[in-house]
Amino acid sequence: MDKQGIPARIAVIGTGLIGTSIALAMRSAGAEVLLADSDEASLRLAVEIGAGTALAEEGPDAPADIAVLAVPVAAVGPSLLEAQKRNLARVYTDVASVKAQPVLDAMELGCDLRSFVPGHPLAGRERSGPAAARADLFLGRPWALCPTPATSADAIEAVRALAGACGAEPVTADATEHDRAVALVSHAPHVISASTAARLADADGLALALAGPGVRDVTRIAAGDPGLWTGILGANAQPVADVLEAVATDLALTASALRAGADAGEAGAEAAAGLLTDVLRRGNAGQARIPGKHGGHASSYAIVSVVIPDRPGELALLFQAAGVAGVNIEDVTIEHSPGLPVGVAELAVQPEAAERLAGELRGRGWSVPH
Repeated sequence: MDKQGIPARIAVIGTGLIGTSIALAMRSAGAEVLLADSDEASLRLAVEIGAGTALAEEGPDAPADIAVLAVPVAAVGPSLLEAQKRNLARVYTDVASVKAQPVLDAMELGCDLRSFVPGHPLAGRERSGPAAARADLFLGRPWALCPTPATSADAIEAVRALAGACGAEPVTADATEHDRAVALVSHAPHVISASTAARLADADGLALALAGPGVRDVTRIAAGDPGLWTGILGANAQPVADVLEAVATDLALTASALRAGADAGEAGAEAAAGLLTDVLRRGNAGQARIPGKHGGHASSYAIVSVVIPDRPGELALLFQAAGVAGVNIEDVTIEHSPGLPVGVAELAVQPEAAERLAGELRGRGWSVPH
C-alpha cells in the first residue's frame, strides 16, 4: 500500500471487461498491475492496451497488496483457493455479481476467509472483453463489499481503498441481502429485457422500421453475453425467480384487463382501465425512487430537443453553446432518424435553465422545437 493507503501492487486474474477496467483504473492511480488469464488472446490484448504486465507462471516475486478475482461466479472459490496456495497476495477480492454462492464455495473448499472480501462493482457495458474496458467505468458507481464474519478489518479497508481508487463508492452489505437486491435491480431486469428483445427476433420489417427509443431503452441490456448471464442467474436463482414471478403476475393481470376491456361493455372497460392505471402508476412511483446523480434523490429535468445533422463536430458545438449559456447538461441522448442524415439530441437540464439554453441554440441557428 502507498502512503495514501491505495494498493501499490495488484494482481488481476481474468482480463474481461471488469478485470481489465480495474487494471486500467489502478494503472491510472499509479499502481503496478499484474495480469493473468487462461485465455492467452485476452491477456495479450489487455497487456497491449496498457492494463498491466503478464503475471509470471511462478507467481510474483513478492505478494501483491490485493488480488482481484475477475472470474465467473462458479470459478471464484477454486480461483481463490489456487491464489491463496500460491501466496499471490495479502488480500483477495472478487467481482462476481452474486455473493452468497462464492462465499459458500470458498468455505467448502477450505479457503482462508480472513483475507477474502467478496465484492461486486455495479458497473458494466453491453460489450465484453478487454477491448471494451475503460478506466472510468466505475466512476461514481456503487461497489458492494460483502465481508464474511471471518474477514479481517485490514482486508476490508484494503478493498475499500481499491474501490475508492477506481472512483467507486464502497457500500457494505450482507451477502444474502446483496443477492436479493441485485435480483431486483439487475438480474431480473436483464431477463425481462431479453424476453422483450426475443419478441423482435421474428418481427416483420415494418415493426423494426418503426423501432424507436422506447424499445431501444428496454432492450439495451439484452445484448449481454448469454453464457455469462446463464451462470449469474443460476447462482442467484431463487431471488431472481421471486422477482420474475411478481412481474409475471402484473403482466398477466394487465393482459387479462386488456382482453376484458376489449370484450366487455362500458362497466367492464372502466374496471379494466382501473387495473391498467394502477400498474402504470405503480411504475411511475417505482421509477421515481431510482437515485439520481451522485446517489441523491431523483431529479426531474427539462428536456431541450435539438435537431442536429449527422456529421462530425455537431455535439461539440452543442456543448459549447450550453457552456456559453451557463447551462449544465445533466444527460444527453440521441435518436437518429431512419434513412435521414439527421437526428434529435435530447438535452436534460435543470427546468429553470431550459429556456435559456433553447434561446442560445436558436440564436446560433439550431432547430429547437417549442
